[in-house]
Amino acid sequence: MMAEKNPAPAAATAPELTLERVNVAPAQTWNRLRTNDVTLTVPARGRAGDVRFSLPRLFEGVECGMGPDVTDWVESQAKDARYVEVPRGERREEPIVVTVGAGDVADTGVMVRAGAECTIVVAAGAGEGGSDAGTSASLLRVIAEHGARVHLHEYVGVGTERQHLESVGISCGRDARADVHQYLLGGGTVALGLACDLAGDRARIDLGCRYHAGGTEVLDVNEVVRQRGRDTRSELSYNGVLEDAAKKGLRTTIDLVHGAKGAQGNEAETVLVLGDDVVNKTLPTILCDEDDVAGNHGATIGSVSSEQLAFLASRGLSRADAERLFVQAVYEDALMHAPCEEAKGVGSLFAETFDGSIGDSPLLTHEEA
Repeated sequence: MMAEKNPAPAAATAPELTLERVNVAPAQTWNRLRTNDVTLTVPARGRAGDVRFSLPRLFEGVECGMGPDVTDWVESQAKDARYVEVPRGERREEPIVVTVGAGDVADTGVMVRAGAECTIVVAAGAGEGGSDAGTSASLLRVIAEHGARVHLHEYVGVGTERQHLESVGISCGRDARADVHQYLLGGGTVALGLACDLAGDRARIDLGCRYHAGGTEVLDVNEVVRQRGRDTRSELSYNGVLEDAAKKGLRTTIDLVHGAKGAQGNEAETVLVLGDDVVNKTLPTILCDEDDVAGNHGATIGSVSSEQLAFLASRGLSRADAERLFVQAVYEDALMHAPCEEAKGVGSLFAETFDGSIGDSPLLTHEEA
């Protein structure tokens, strides 16, 4: 699944570029499993003569989850880079919002100075004008200095004719912390990568991802946490629903680097499969080059259990209704925790695409449940 070429549409008049090794897993498995990476075709619009603002060179050292080819492509396609700095010790109340509509390419760098705190939102939705086809992308690089706190919310809900790339890189200094909330609500092809470098002692990342894919949608996720500092912590949690003939690939890697004494990392995924033609591939990996560390990983894959069906049937719900409850929960959670109107708009607009329904039946309301 993950190494096949993606035929997502690009503008008819634009030349195309093939990115052959995207979302590469740090530790490779058999190539025949087609799990190590993904190949994407993207537009390559020329920008000869354009004057473009670039990020400070410090951001060049931030590893990004989708890899250097995507970073180079975004930098070549974005009209301008956006730089935001949160001053030392400041708690920024207003979120830093990156909106990505159809055809948009965004390049953003955020510097969070020592002891500062901020919220960053990446909202990839239909945008203005109603069109939701072609290719869009967001590249976000964050540097959190010692004692800084970053809250990152990623909301992706695009149309079935659209391809979206989202690459994130976070560098955490001493005692810095990143809280990441990802809601992947559908799209023709959605490819997301995140890399986090816990460089400083006692740095920490807590990442929660919820996703849904149906029809023939393709979802590809690659996330890497490199724990370099002493007593660092990483908690990665994934929970998703796959329907119909959706394809999903998830690579999660916790890299316990030599010298990271006392580091601890945990990763876990729960997948609910609701279609006979679903293709689900999960590659959880822990790399270890240090003795005094702890790492755990696991994945649970299944369907709605007979006990759950019996319980819901006793309350008048069919199997189809029961399955839709699980799908509905993903969207309700996304809307409930949306930190701003742009994030809410992604979930709302995506729900409207289905006229308030998933599949052929309407979503159940709380009163009906």
